[in-house]
Amino acid sequence: MKSRILLMGAVATLLATALFAQHPVTLQDVLSLKAPGSVAMSPDGHWVLYTVRSWTPAPEEQKKPVKEEMRSHIWLVSTEPSAGGAPRQITFGDKGESSPAWSPDGKYISFIANRPDPDDPGAKPSGQIYVMQADGGEAHAVTSGEGGASSYTWSPDSKEIAFLRVPPLSEAGQAAEKRGEDVAEYEGDFRLARLWTVNLATGKEADWTREDDFTLKGAPAWSPDGKQLLFAAAPTTLIRDNRTNLFLFTLATKQLRQLTHGLSASSSPAWSPDGHTIAYLFDPDGYKALGDGIPYQDSHQAHLMLLDVATGQSRDVSSPAFDLYAGDPIWSADGREIRFTTGDQVWEDVFSYSLGSGQYRQVTHQQLIRLDGHSFSRDGSQAAFLSETSTQPGDVYVATADFASPRRLTRVNPQVADYQLGGTEVLHWKSSDGWPVEGLLLKPVGYQSGHRYPLLVNVHGGPTSAFTDGFAAYNQFWAGKGWAVLLVNPRGSTGYGEKFLRGNINDWGGGDYHDIMSGVDAAIAAGVVDPNRMGEWGWSYGGYMTCWIVSQTGRFKAAMMGAGLSDLVSMYGTTDIPNYLGGFLEGYPDAASMKLYRERSGITYADQVTTPLLILQGAVDERVPTSQSLEFFRALKDRGKTVRLFFYPREHHGFVEYYHLLDRYQRIYDWISHYTLGTGPSLPAARN
Repeated sequence: MKSRILLMGAVATLLATALFAQHPVTLQDVLSLKAPGSVAMSPDGHWVLYTVRSWTPAPEEQKKPVKEEMRSHIWLVSTEPSAGGAPRQITFGDKGESSPAWSPDGKYISFIANRPDPDDPGAKPSGQIYVMQADGGEAHAVTSGEGGASSYTWSPDSKEIAFLRVPPLSEAGQAAEKRGEDVAEYEGDFRLARLWTVNLATGKEADWTREDDFTLKGAPAWSPDGKQLLFAAAPTTLIRDNRTNLFLFTLATKQLRQLTHGLSASSSPAWSPDGHTIAYLFDPDGYKALGDGIPYQDSHQAHLMLLDVATGQSRDVSSPAFDLYAGDPIWSADGREIRFTTGDQVWEDVFSYSLGSGQYRQVTHQQLIRLDGHSFSRDGSQAAFLSETSTQPGDVYVATADFASPRRLTRVNPQVADYQLGGTEVLHWKSSDGWPVEGLLLKPVGYQSGHRYPLLVNVHGGPTSAFTDGFAAYNQFWAGKGWAVLLVNPRGSTGYGEKFLRGNINDWGGGDYHDIMSGVDAAIAAGVVDPNRMGEWGWSYGGYMTCWIVSQTGRFKAAMMGAGLSDLVSMYGTTDIPNYLGGFLEGYPDAASMKLYRERSGITYADQVTTPLLILQGAVDERVPTSQSLEFFRALKDRGKTVRLFFYPREHHGFVEYYHLLDRYQRIYDWISHYTLGTGPSLPAARN
């Protein structure tokens, strides 16, 4: 009996010690997380390549403001860890490496790296393709031309690699640039991505592009017999130009054949194993072209298409029974099925399409899985992929082709075991007009039923996007501070069918706003949230909703508008994606649509704002120009409202500098907690 008591006491001590060792997530923890990616299974199914991205101290010789730089390196792990040992890093370049791949014969590993040229140390390095033996040894560059190399694929016989290259400025152009003659035409001076190959035996590079009337998008795909290259291309490099069509290039004859035609995008082409059929994604017709020929980007779910190579005829195999976006197609080894991953509510699951039955089938359920064209072994019996949960960041897994009983191969972030984490639940509610809406409610660390907590509402960008039930480190930071966090997928979000996806067209600030606010009511009704202590923030479209929310209600004690849209009229004229915005708002601003543009702009209601507002944005943002923040700041400042505006030098729409991210996270927390809880400074002490 005495020994049992001693044993129970020891167990209790161990549990208490483990609990004491855990700590809430800090902002440094948020940025310390490593991100795995680019999973590639070896042809024999025995090994998996993957990348790991993390912040790394910049080389000492570099003199610039950035103290930490994001780098990725290539790692290798056996699918049978007991036989192959622990995961190991196999590349170590100062600038990192990306895009790992196996040669089809399994003898070589390739990747892209930006390394100095040993024959010309003074030249500015550019990304080139490197190859190394699969069983070890030094990697060597197989491409060397100016402009570098990107988006590559191996030929089926492992003798050649096809890749894209954007030509550099001409010598005259470079000389003019050095003199300061660098005037640039807006939406002009395109340098188009061209199709190249390199022969690994001879080292000879060949430029196969003969016309300069399109730019390639994505890696070219070799036909199974190695005689043709398939690719997608668009007329310009503009991000708003989605007139992407498919082309087939025959190497022996240099004949180029256009396979698809039209304004709607055709993308992600993939050969069937027998080479007779091409699967691809297609955005349905119905697009209206603007004066320059580029169409509006309407919200539709991509359809899976099958193209007969011999006849050139395409067949739409979409089905009303499958009311989701078809993901990038991956053929099964026997050519009988096409697999893909896509968003399904708050998850990313694997689906398949059967060519025999014409039916879609859900393979996995309520998981977060990322597949790509390199995920399967040659015989299709095994798949390597990334997966994560709300309490565990992404790792590499392997499973049989049916995805039953997946095995975890890596622990990229073992430190997460030391974090105190809040629990997440999927929340469902009805909006004000009866539409069903879904979101995620993250509860505070140490949550106790019956106790009400302050709430942070976060609205995602897009709006064609969605929150998923994955590991959200910054939200866990808030949970560690005692906050509940509500993530809403309002109408316009992906993963809920086409009707829901198109539910915000001509209605920004309408149904989507009510979806969010009814979600807040649902969280309050669940007994989790204190309605008198609530804050809100969002970035991009989420920033638009923040601008709109503070102009419509005073329920939130504080808010942060990140790269948000305040004036939809001026936004249309200055953004690099005006046709995307116009697709939601009756086209471009004119006499017919101006009323809607004005009615759905938060700046129109600046007089009504009472919520203290923090505005943050990258100083060189082209997606949402800085004028959007400046206009709303001036409108509020002139009216005596509480508002602060900060720009981050060198940052675009998404931030890439370590200390800017750290500052942004801290600034949002300080502002919202100060005005919501009445504690702490409203801004970080160092910049107050």
